[in-house]
Amino acid sequence: MAESLLFSIADNVVGKIGSVTLQEIGLAWGIKTELKKLEATLTTIKSVLLDAEEKQWKDRQLRDWLGKLKHVCYDVEDVLDEFQYQALQRQVVSHGSLKTKVLGFFSSSNPLPFSLKMGHRIKEVRERLDGIAADRAQFNLQTCMERAPLVYRETTHSFVHASDVIGRDKDKEKVLELLMNSSDDDESISVIPIVGLGGLGKTTLAKLVYNDQRVVGHFKKRIWVCVSNDFDMKKVIIDIINSIKTTVEGGSGLGLPNHNDLNMEQAQTLLRRTLGNENFFLTFLMNGAKGNKIVVTTRSHPVASIMGTVPAYILEGLPHVDCLSVFLKWAFNEGQEKQHPNLVKIGDDIVKKCNGVPLAARTLGSLLFSKFEPRDWLYVRDNDIWKLEQKEGDILPALRLSYEQLPSYLKCCFAYCSILPKGRVVYNDDLVCMWSAQGLIEPSKKKQQLDDIRNRYIKEMLSRSFFQDFEDHHAFYFTFKMHDLMHDLASFISQTECTLIDCVSPTVSRMVRHVSFSYDLDEKEILRVVGELNDIRTIYFPFKLKTSCGEPFLKACISKFKCIKMLDLSGSNFDTLPNSISNLKHLRLLNLNGNKRIKKLPNSICKLFHLQMLWLQGCEGFENLPKEFGNLISLRHLRITTKQRALTGIGRLESLRILRIFECENLEFLLQGTQSLTALRSLSIRGCRSLETLAPSMKQLPSLEHLLIIDCERLNSLDGNGEDHVLGLGNLRVLMLENLPKLEALPVCSLTSLDRLEIRECPQLTERCKKTTGEDWHKISHVSKIYIDGVKTPEN
Repeated sequence: MAESLLFSIADNVVGKIGSVTLQEIGLAWGIKTELKKLEATLTTIKSVLLDAEEKQWKDRQLRDWLGKLKHVCYDVEDVLDEFQYQALQRQVVSHGSLKTKVLGFFSSSNPLPFSLKMGHRIKEVRERLDGIAADRAQFNLQTCMERAPLVYRETTHSFVHASDVIGRDKDKEKVLELLMNSSDDDESISVIPIVGLGGLGKTTLAKLVYNDQRVVGHFKKRIWVCVSNDFDMKKVIIDIINSIKTTVEGGSGLGLPNHNDLNMEQAQTLLRRTLGNENFFLTFLMNGAKGNKIVVTTRSHPVASIMGTVPAYILEGLPHVDCLSVFLKWAFNEGQEKQHPNLVKIGDDIVKKCNGVPLAARTLGSLLFSKFEPRDWLYVRDNDIWKLEQKEGDILPALRLSYEQLPSYLKCCFAYCSILPKGRVVYNDDLVCMWSAQGLIEPSKKKQQLDDIRNRYIKEMLSRSFFQDFEDHHAFYFTFKMHDLMHDLASFISQTECTLIDCVSPTVSRMVRHVSFSYDLDEKEILRVVGELNDIRTIYFPFKLKTSCGEPFLKACISKFKCIKMLDLSGSNFDTLPNSISNLKHLRLLNLNGNKRIKKLPNSICKLFHLQMLWLQGCEGFENLPKEFGNLISLRHLRITTKQRALTGIGRLESLRILRIFECENLEFLLQGTQSLTALRSLSIRGCRSLETLAPSMKQLPSLEHLLIIDCERLNSLDGNGEDHVLGLGNLRVLMLENLPKLEALPVCSLTSLDRLEIRECPQLTERCKKTTGEDWHKISHVSKIYIDGVKTPEN
């Protein structure tokens, strides 16, 4: 992958050199010529990187050259990052225009020694880069044009409709026969395995069975749980409980309690209480009583043999005619294929290479969507990738081909996803923050909001089948997954760049830059691994560990990884961050979620001028933000749990776009005095039981587009009962209100941009928002999507 991230790094560096800040630096410090030379070399290299990426699979020397090039490009990026850090620091100190600040800082107030030091560093990395770049001639690389952005279809739901699945009716009936007819007498529980190669549609078939009306009618409880290779029984139990709460009991899923702090015995007790004595149907794993059934899907015949109480159902490849139907469904809009019989003929040849694997057919169909030139289709059909020897467990050629046709800005984002665990439900907010921390999101040339660009990246990959199981959560956020084979592809591409470390493979290459840790490691093992690493950009803990990371791990990270950009300390158990945290000048994302002991942050954290995301969710003991918190001028995304009565200190965060407030028991109001979050676009408030009104805060949020408020039992007003007319909600597009028993009315303002309103468990407000007769109906009659207690209000 080196090569995928390399193009992104080179592109990012060229953009930085061309920025106003760097141009002023070059002029003031006399290094403008060095910067120009650096830019010229990088631009030349960048022009051949796309060709190098396609050729490197067959050329080891080329791969080695790209690895060296990547290493020096990281160093170039780090040097330029330090220049930008100094500019941001001056911006905090000064109060004039940005241009004045930059010029004043770099021409007079900055010490000469620093200027000379940075000038030497620029020259040193430029000379190293020139030396490596000179070797490109031996590879005969060609200049390639960047692929155009994708044309993609919007994904609207994840529910598997039987009519959407092609060629699996007979398989569904056979599995249903096994499920409904297997004896309840011989075994306390029946386990029916579905076995087949990756990509054949085992999970899709299980979903068809799960949603079939005969299953719905027969089992009082249906539970869907995904069990990945990183098996954690307590996590599975919690997933089962949450599945019952949302699927069986009809909850929205947004207000679910966090059960991660339960021990194993407590989790089992809660599960027994939740299940009761009723029969259940579970897809994937559980234990239970007579009459209970489990469907397990697996690629492994030995796993099926061990777990199954009946012979496994072997899922075969789709017949050619059905596989072709899958391909055409994804390659064309409905009926469009009739207008292109020549393309359908080429497509028929392509589908023969898919060997009945629907994932391959769907992915290649998605690749060719909206392409009507025969040369594009012939490129796929006649590609040399089909000639490569294919061994068991190898990446499907169709998936590799689809990856190679992605635009470079998506290749690096997809490859980075290899640090996510298999089977993980991914939240769009989390993933785009991880991408942004590494600089993988390209700035828009069309003045689009960065948050919109990030979500567009995800939706483009959903439309190409690199992601799946899309689920829109009330238009506030969405979730999705990666197919296991797609995860294998990402891991194959990123093998020298990203890695997941567990007890099975505890060693790691020194070339790795992005590391995630499995749940089965303790702090001693993690510290050993950290001692072997260098130049790390990402530390990520996707699981709750056996033992929480403490101060030794934190100090090791701060001392070793000076250029780290994402540091995940979630679930840690230290009291406070050390003052040395300010040494991580490149840090973009700091995750402290779930630290129960931390009470405050050192004021030195306010020197992290590059910091964009700070997460303090679930920090129950956290008392207050540091006095100079407003100095974090790059902060875009804040999640917080605090004992404060008001969020003092955040009013000067001019870049803040997203604010998530969780379980703040003492919070009575959001902002004090003249504080104003003029850039805030998304605000969610959950579990703040002392909050009675949002006034006067709401008029200080002029850019707000999404507002979600859940479980605030004392909240009675959004705007001070009309005493202070709210002018700041003219851009509000999505409003969701849940479990607010005392909320009396909608805000006294014109919600002209509101497109979606959801009200659940708000009895007084529900009465006022009844169609035609409700006192607040005139405020929302123009809204296209209104849901009251889960029921959509008919449109006018």
